[in-house]
Amino acid sequence: MATTAASAPSSVPLTQGHKKVIFASSLGTVFEWYDFYLYGSLAAIIAKQFFSGVNETTGFIFALLAFAAGFAVRPFGALVFGRLGDMIGRKYTFLVTIVIMGFATFLVGILPNYATIGIAAPIILIVLRLLQGLALGGEYGGAATYVAEHAPHGKRGLYTSFIQTTATIGLLLSLIVILGVRETVGVEAFEAWGWRIPFLLSIVLLGISVWIRLQLSESPLFQQMKNEGKLSKAPLTESFFSKNGRIVLLALLGATAGQAVVWYAGQFYAMYFLTQSLKVDATTTWLLIGGALIIGTPFFVFFGWLSDKIGRKKIVMAGCLIAALTYFPLFKALTHYANPAIGEASASAPARVIADPATCSFQFDPIGKKVFNSSCDIATSALAKAGVPYTVESAPAGSIAQVMIGDVQTASYEGAGLDKAQAKVAADRFLGELKPVLTAAGYPEKADGARINKPMVLLILTILVLYVTMVYGPIAAWLVELFPTRIRYTSMSLPYHIGNGWFGGFLPTIAFALVAATGNIYYGLWYPIVIALMTFVIGSLFLRETKDVDITE
Repeated sequence: MATTAASAPSSVPLTQGHKKVIFASSLGTVFEWYDFYLYGSLAAIIAKQFFSGVNETTGFIFALLAFAAGFAVRPFGALVFGRLGDMIGRKYTFLVTIVIMGFATFLVGILPNYATIGIAAPIILIVLRLLQGLALGGEYGGAATYVAEHAPHGKRGLYTSFIQTTATIGLLLSLIVILGVRETVGVEAFEAWGWRIPFLLSIVLLGISVWIRLQLSESPLFQQMKNEGKLSKAPLTESFFSKNGRIVLLALLGATAGQAVVWYAGQFYAMYFLTQSLKVDATTTWLLIGGALIIGTPFFVFFGWLSDKIGRKKIVMAGCLIAALTYFPLFKALTHYANPAIGEASASAPARVIADPATCSFQFDPIGKKVFNSSCDIATSALAKAGVPYTVESAPAGSIAQVMIGDVQTASYEGAGLDKAQAKVAADRFLGELKPVLTAAGYPEKADGARINKPMVLLILTILVLYVTMVYGPIAAWLVELFPTRIRYTSMSLPYHIGNGWFGGFLPTIAFALVAATGNIYYGLWYPIVIALMTFVIGSLFLRETKDVDITE
């Protein structure tokens, strides 16, 4: 186990060698995150390209699940590449991961869509997403371990914080490239074929990243263990089937799970919330998110530096608690400043669906075979697509669902038993009656650009990003210091990637589905709030502070 350092240098200058290690590790990881986040940023377009065989709501959730699939396999990548990293070396393992990531991303750019090759398109897409997830599962642990093992005692928080900036910079880079291509080719061309260009550019980034990483030497701590014959022969067994397994579990529940949901709520869910729930146009959303990321990114380094002074645990726990306590007011403020018409219309003419509860479904079918054609499902789906918050009230069994917008009532219809022509007539009738009512009540089809208070939206998004920097800036150093060198790559990678891959990666999908099921545009926030509070309690009670440990053993 790592021991407490009695007297270790804390004022070692940042040498050229240190700068090279940090720059090379960070830049390669930026490119890898760029590849991974392209999909998340383009989820709405990808849904149309590869999941057009299902209804719109299911298609978007399915696209989010394909995004999350990359996160789902990250723990398996952590096991595979973490084991290799502890047995053959940090450098070569995370060199392999970036090659896999780069080629998988490039292939997404040339993959035919659903209209061209049918069901094979989403299947191949998901396979490529799985490859990306496996690669990323081995990437982070290698980069963080590599930098930490080069860092002098007393500066591991600062050094590894540069690795922590890479995910946000990768997201920012993906947004810049997407916006640049979109503005160059035009919106229609971008949605038809231009979206492929950012994926194709990844082959250039791959070449740069591989060249950079080939210049690096092996971690000095790993090389010393190798020379002394002290490498682990069974890192998986030592990591998870010994007393170390308890620390792995605590690191997951008491550190990375909460860090993950705060991270994804502050970046990805905020982006989805603006575009899907508040109907803010994509360009405005990307510019505002990008601005918040630019403002907030230096704070990754600040909180990494601060964690060397006051400890990792205090900062991460504070970030989880503050985020959980303030998400509801912050996201409600986003609605007020980004699309105030929604709040005004909801107050003056609240939307209600009055239906037999037995006919109201959870509208998600991952294989696209189920038809949601009850009158309740038709009514709630129409309101969800329109971005209208609503409540569901019980009606007598067997009754046709009614949509109440204020005091105006619109009858839904039963779709069961109707052929395509009849269903179209019924849908046109229903929507033809509902849309004018929504318009008259003040519900907007999209956010009014003139009414978006951009400075306030930017401020709120920046606050959300600052929460991200609090929980994410110190986490790499904390995880590195919790585990011994011989099994560090494996031990730290698994809790990190289960936390970020499962707890965090599924946040957009779970939150979106919860909103669609309840009609409450804020209901999805309960997921990150509960997980963040869980981490605050477990981490505060059961995980130790590590800033003073000596990782050289």
